[in-house]
Amino acid sequence: MTTRARLTINAATATALTSLCLLPLVTTHGWFVQALLLVAVAAAAGAGLRRLAVAGWAVTPLQLLIVLYALMLLSVRRSMTWGLLPGGRALDALSSLLTQAGTDLGQYAVPAPDTAGLRLVLVGSVALIAVLVDALAVTHRRAAAAGLPLLALYSVGCGLSGVGSGSWIWFLPAAGGYLLLLRAEGQDRLSRWGRVFSGTGKATNTPPVHNGHRVGVIALVLAVAVPAFLPQAGLGLVGAIGGSGSGTGSGSGYRVTSLNPVVALTESLHRTDPVPLLQYRTTAQSVGEMYLRIGALDEFNGVDWRFSPQKLQQRPEPLPKPAGLSSAVAVTQASTHVAISENLRTDWLPVPYPASSVSVQGNWRYEPDTRTLVGADGQKTDGLTYDVTSLDVRPTAEQLRSAGPVPPDLPGRYLQLPDSLPAQVAKTAQEVTAGKDNAFDRAVALQDWFTSPQFHYDTDIEAGTGTNAILKFLQDRRGFCVHFASTMAAMARTLGIPARVAIGFTPGSSSDGAVYVVRSTNYHAWPELYFAGTGWVRFEPTPSAGQGAIVPNYTRPETAPSAGATTAQPSDQPSDAASASPGATNSCGAGHRAEDCSDQQTAATQTVQGEPWWLSWRALATYSLVALALALLAVPALWRARLRRRRLGAGRHLAGAERKALSDAQVLAAWQELIDSAWDLGIPPDDASTPRRTVARIAQLGLLDGQAQAAAGRVALATEQVLYARETGPVPPLGADVLATRDALRASVGRYGRLRAVLLPPSAARLWWRATERVGAVQQAVRGRFDALAGAVRGAVRRVLRRPPEEDGRS
Repeated sequence: MTTRARLTINAATATALTSLCLLPLVTTHGWFVQALLLVAVAAAAGAGLRRLAVAGWAVTPLQLLIVLYALMLLSVRRSMTWGLLPGGRALDALSSLLTQAGTDLGQYAVPAPDTAGLRLVLVGSVALIAVLVDALAVTHRRAAAAGLPLLALYSVGCGLSGVGSGSWIWFLPAAGGYLLLLRAEGQDRLSRWGRVFSGTGKATNTPPVHNGHRVGVIALVLAVAVPAFLPQAGLGLVGAIGGSGSGTGSGSGYRVTSLNPVVALTESLHRTDPVPLLQYRTTAQSVGEMYLRIGALDEFNGVDWRFSPQKLQQRPEPLPKPAGLSSAVAVTQASTHVAISENLRTDWLPVPYPASSVSVQGNWRYEPDTRTLVGADGQKTDGLTYDVTSLDVRPTAEQLRSAGPVPPDLPGRYLQLPDSLPAQVAKTAQEVTAGKDNAFDRAVALQDWFTSPQFHYDTDIEAGTGTNAILKFLQDRRGFCVHFASTMAAMARTLGIPARVAIGFTPGSSSDGAVYVVRSTNYHAWPELYFAGTGWVRFEPTPSAGQGAIVPNYTRPETAPSAGATTAQPSDQPSDAASASPGATNSCGAGHRAEDCSDQQTAATQTVQGEPWWLSWRALATYSLVALALALLAVPALWRARLRRRRLGAGRHLAGAERKALSDAQVLAAWQELIDSAWDLGIPPDDASTPRRTVARIAQLGLLDGQAQAAAGRVALATEQVLYARETGPVPPLGADVLATRDALRASVGRYGRLRAVLLPPSAARLWWRATERVGAVQQAVRGRFDALAGAVRGAVRRVLRRPPEEDGRS
């Protein structure tokens, strides 16, 4: 393999290893395979163009065109003519993906879903870095400068993922890849410039190699230091969950800052130390059912549930009447005073649903479709206190059963389903609701099915609301509130019931019955379904009844609204606390129809192939650590093999007339190799002995036969001639003799001895000695320069002090 080919491979490897730091940014890692493919395409394109002797200035632009074509094949192939030729449609599709990527970057927090737009940005960014690294390191032979684009990639990946993602782990493969690139560059320069010999006769590589190494060390230091100083913004992918906030609760320093409420919810439920987020006082009679809502995910695109484009407007006062609510439904008013701690920093204002009036300071806009209040111009919730007047809507089950058809003015997105939703979801919904003749009873049947013992609450399941996550949830029947709410909403839409996923908090707990505290583990998700005459109605499919999440009264049998009705007070446990162990419950929970529990239909589910475990970021990080450990273990063996080749030279394979005479330095190198080979195989060196006595000792301890002893003797004789003879004649190559002696020594030791000699050669200690000698030489040189500078300063000071005073010039 040529040195340029080796440099190309190492440039591609450095880019691939550095791009590992992007894995925590996305929930799935299928994009990484595409990125590796484009890295290989960039390397192959560069190698091919250089082999065709294309002008250096034209190689990089042509590489970019080839990589762009490969990227279009991966992302917009369906829009290309005949699936191969790019055209106007393909460019339009590529532009649409970039527009979607811009929207996704502003909407999602880390880790974001693997949308087509984000996949295009990630894969394209890695491919661009691969081209830049290849151009700098191979085309222009500036491997040290190639660290700059690698540093940019590493800084962006670690800066976005934040300290909570263990970003320091990704430095290990990135640094290893860059060092491999520098090593390949040193070999390339060495092959073109040759070794430089010092006055002592020792070969040194300092001039060609060390300049690149110095720049490389500076780049690596910057790679470690720069991410520590990058700012952590609170928007989109830059928004971190859990930062360096100044919260005053028990979890000091914790903040919920994600722009994506599903991600913030997941992070909050995974905390082992619940953090107070807000507290409130209320006049509501049924506090147990008063959820504090921050928003509703009303668009389902197959990848996840998300906010549709929000039509924000100036906040009216009072707020408009809830859509679809008729005067026949019982309604009471409640006043609530809310105080938010510094631990909760979001763009949405938590309010009871539906709020009719909000008195709050700051710039808050109103979104009419979901009735949410969204901060504008950087407005956040932390530290706010405000008052809310809300409606306690209490429909009866009979009113919901007799609800009319969906009004035509209701936005159609509440019934839209993605084409990627498998038919099995709708089939399961039909089976569960079989025999129900109205939308409300079907919704209650879904709720009761999810809260039955067939499903188990488990916060260790990976968060996800897309079609794959829904199918996996229906298969495994394990998850937490996000899975229950998103799956029930999707199944309700298949039944023709408008649905969305609400995000907010359950009521929390109170020690005195007056002030209620909402903690991070009260973060919750639930489905809202629309019924004409009532509007949006809450359902509770998460099986945690009696633990903070309350099944609505109107879904229980034989309930009716009453002004003096009392409801269960909130539990001291968080809403999404883990349920009992699987299978521990043999009967329905509170609020469930017993007849429905016995008549539940078991829906046939489809086996879903989730993301392979070997592609998870934890597995890839493990692979990187194992590869780094193996590389470190291989350093002594590789160094010994390289040193052996350098000492013996090409003449080790020659014989007879093909041999040429050796120089004194080569004879001494062959002798040193013989000594080190014996050392590796268990015979340590004795510097006090002559070469002849050393060979006799090696022959005795190594049980050498006559032929091996003769070979070792020839090496010793040549060495003595160099060291002691006044004049020496021509010396034939000694490589074959050294190798013959080494083979005989290997045959005399066991398998363990041979394996140790290869993997952990004792003579590798010379590598450490050489490094310490160089460090000592550098320290001595620095000390000498410092002493010289100090001497010059002292001499200048003395001259100034000893200068005689000038005479006054009087005669």
